Amino acid sequence: MTDHIAPEQPGHEKHGALASPTPPPGAAADWTIPQHWDELTEEDHWVWDTLFARQQTLLHGRAVAAFEEGLDVLNLSRPGVPNLDEVNERLAARTGWSVVSVPGIVPDDVFFRHLSERRFPAGAFIRQADQLDYLEEPDAFHDLFGHVPMLAQPAVADFMQALGHLGLQAADLGAIHRIARLYWYTVEFGLARENGGLKIYGAGILSSFGEAHYSLESSKPNRLAFDLKRVLRTDYKIDDFQPSYFVIDRFEAVLETVQQHDLPALLGELDDLPDLSPNHIDAADRIAA
Repeated sequence: MTDHIAPEQPGHEKHGALASPTPPPGAAADWTIPQHWDELTEEDHWVWDTLFARQQTLLHGRAVAAFEEGLDVLNLSRPGVPNLDEVNERLAARTGWSVVSVPGIVPDDVFFRHLSERRFPAGAFIRQADQLDYLEEPDAFHDLFGHVPMLAQPAVADFMQALGHLGLQAADLGAIHRIARLYWYTVEFGLARENGGLKIYGAGILSSFGEAHYSLESSKPNRLAFDLKRVLRTDYKIDDFQPSYFVIDRFEAVLETVQQHDLPALLGELDDLPDLSPNHIDAADRIAA
């Protein structure tokens, strides 16, 4: 299909098996590498500028206000792929987060460890000019444009760190797939109610030309009120637009909901319930108007 960028998620593209293999040559023990910004080509910068201009125009009025406010973290003094040194100076001043460059696939425990310490792993490469609308592995545009503006929002920054701790805890309990679902349906493909309408905040939608239209305007997907247990039970698609989206009312509420639950007890409860397909709808679901 077209107009789809497969974003990162635990257990799939960016994150590999739970047991960490040896980092690749040139990477540190935590799998980070230098960005090597000065080695990026003119085409790399052209791709970034083209995608940035297109998505910024498309998302005006479709994205949550926090995203547009956070874009100034990327609005640097020069065009092209952002230099992480400059991004991190701005981002750290906002929320204490930083972006670290990684070579590609990162093991689950490494990924969640970074999140738990307020670091976001970003792919060190950017797609080619003939891949503007389709890419199997998330690149610098998805990671920086999709995630960094939202990380400038304190409530989102705190939730992402909490996800890091939850991921490490769930890994010890053999339930990493549950936190992968929570990550997927919030950080990557979340919608929010704002000023009486639905807006986008998930990075997988923010960085996709096609899904930014589809998630809000198509009659095909389900748009469901966020329910933690429901999310943790729901599988997701990694190679197509989403059949279902979960809608939050405010960012703080998601973190509060997560913190109110005893994770081991909740995961044990869910072990006795069947998983749900991403297309599933039942009488208990609340449709988000």
